[in-house]
Amino acid sequence: MTTENPGNPRPDESPAQRLSFPRQHARTQRFTLGAPRAFTVAPDGSRLVFLRSSDGTDRANRLWVLDVSDGGGERVAADPHVLLGGAAERLSPEERARRERSREGGAGIVGYATDAAVELAAFALSGRLFAAELHAGTARELPAPGPVIDPRPSPDGRHVAYVARGALRVMGADGAGDRALAAPEPGQEATVAYGLAEFIAAEEMGRSRGFWWSPDSDRLLVARVDDAPVQRWWIADPAHPEREPERVAYPAAGTPNADVRLFVLGLDGSRTEVVWDRARFPYLARVHWSADGAPLLLVQSRDQGSQLYLAVDPDGGSTRMVHAEEDPEWLELFPGVPCWSPSGKLVRIADEGGARVLAWGERPLTGPQLHVRAVLDVTEEDILISASAGAAAADPETGEIHVYRVNELGVERVSQEPGVHSAVRGGGRGGLTVLVSATLDRPGAQVQVLREGKQVATVASHAQRPGLTPRVTLTEGGTRRIPCAVLLPTDYKDTDGPLPVLLDPYGGPHGQRVQRAHNIFLTSQWFADQGFAVLVADGRGTPGHSPGWEKSIKYDKTLTLEDQIDALHSLADRFPFDLGRVAIRGWSFGGYLAGMAALRRPDVFHAAVVGAPVTDLRLYDTHYEERYLGDPARNADTYRYNSLIWDDGLVAAAEPHRPMLIVHGLADDNVVVAHSLRLSSALLAAGRPHEVLPLSGVTHMTPQEQVAENLLLLQVDFLKRSLGL
Repeated sequence: MTTENPGNPRPDESPAQRLSFPRQHARTQRFTLGAPRAFTVAPDGSRLVFLRSSDGTDRANRLWVLDVSDGGGERVAADPHVLLGGAAERLSPEERARRERSREGGAGIVGYATDAAVELAAFALSGRLFAAELHAGTARELPAPGPVIDPRPSPDGRHVAYVARGALRVMGADGAGDRALAAPEPGQEATVAYGLAEFIAAEEMGRSRGFWWSPDSDRLLVARVDDAPVQRWWIADPAHPEREPERVAYPAAGTPNADVRLFVLGLDGSRTEVVWDRARFPYLARVHWSADGAPLLLVQSRDQGSQLYLAVDPDGGSTRMVHAEEDPEWLELFPGVPCWSPSGKLVRIADEGGARVLAWGERPLTGPQLHVRAVLDVTEEDILISASAGAAAADPETGEIHVYRVNELGVERVSQEPGVHSAVRGGGRGGLTVLVSATLDRPGAQVQVLREGKQVATVASHAQRPGLTPRVTLTEGGTRRIPCAVLLPTDYKDTDGPLPVLLDPYGGPHGQRVQRAHNIFLTSQWFADQGFAVLVADGRGTPGHSPGWEKSIKYDKTLTLEDQIDALHSLADRFPFDLGRVAIRGWSFGGYLAGMAALRRPDVFHAAVVGAPVTDLRLYDTHYEERYLGDPARNADTYRYNSLIWDDGLVAAAEPHRPMLIVHGLADDNVVVAHSLRLSSALLAAGRPHEVLPLSGVTHMTPQEQVAENLLLLQVDFLKRSLGL
């Protein structure tokens, strides 16, 4: 299936949109500012709560309420500017780390939690605790020792729990009775914290929380994290030699992880440890506690080939196995599961028979026609999921993700128009579904509020419209039908002849780039408008295709490079590709892929922009690298083969050398700058000219406006110089 979306300039562009694309892209944080997000639906279906900033360049999110029962009127429930009295926001190191893990570049209210009735919301601002009465429309500060992290009301709305200085604390919703339920012992303050997710959970497992209220609001499940076993690294800012380096606990592949335990803490002061075989299953991947069953845990072995679903006795702390899974490659973690259905059956997503299916108890509810990606909501009537077309689909559409209702009677698609859709639901039968839809021919995302399938309201977006439109063709390439997107200059004509080619992939796990959505291709289109034919390919290892597609890179990540080359060559007869001038750019895994392309396949690639690359895979974290390559102590040859550099220099670098621009943030605590510095040293030792662009004060994200803008301009300059354009 091939779909083309031609890009045409619009005569109605505002002055803001006539900014250069790099400046507009940076100022709007990739056109995300002003877009509504983080929806919560009231159980009675009367209203929904969400975050949104005032316009497309405002970073400060406000908390909003949409009163559906009152005709769809929006109102502000909490404004950070008012609550802070106009003062600038100040973040604690712990809060900055949380935002880095979640890739949060916004400001103001970036997260909130509500009680079960969605009457009370709690959130932190500048390390201070605030609560908003959503029905009344008032907000107030609660007197709490700070800096406050991740406040969450109890389901009954009578208490608020939060973390401050490593302690899990609780106070009344009226601000009275603040106390610590658990705190580090004297001498442990530097390594022990209650109620926070450890680095690995937040960075790799998708678990950002560290405590969970009971449905009866009388106790909590609380994680205790001790990172004393984790090795310490130092991250310095060479641009400011007067500042002390930051000491971070980083669990690199093959080294110890943090010690994670779980406790049931009662508001009456009781404390019970939850017991499971932590030696065999050290990873606490998921926690679920609802009125539909006992507390539910998902724990994983360190090699991620085995995992247990455990029901917890909250009175005694014992656990019983509900289900066990094994996989010869690894077991993937999914949003929204595991959980209980109202009938008490386990809901999970499993790889079965070459398909990724939704399982209800021991019964699969979907088959190979769907590739299930997340569980969005579970009620007595059905389960709401997001999924893409599976391997057995009759006519799969490249890059589409849809929302489906699933029950014992069958599957019904909720989203209809071609695109990428997600949803939040609440209220059961007759409740509300918030459907968020992105399409190829419309900037940003449209938010519809549905009741029983009919639109009752919309949520406005204040995001800016981009100053360009992708001219993109979605197609498949190579013998493996690799999902691809090809972008040509907006004004390109068939008589213009071949163009230099720029591959613009992520190309690795958890990074699907080929999606039927407008904004995901904006940067690629800007590069195309600089005179390139841009190719984006999702080869093996990327999500959204099939379990076998993702897991085929076990022990061999170089397959991702093979697929980029396969896609390039297979599409050269359909698109104006000049195979004598081919470049590649990427960030993170994409940077690793770009570096590998320049070093190992100079017969294909002539220049590479290598952004924040992982170069020695022993220097990246445990949960990620060990999933794909195993234990480096036992699989040293595998790690060496898959790395760009090793102790003795470059790994498998072919001749001739190709120009490389290496870019890295010096404050990156995820892919530390040592990766790029060691690559540069190895290139220098091998006599290979290259360029290095260090970004002072920049983390794995590049949210700074001037940095983000100039980074795009410098890449274009390097690519044109290197390709002789």
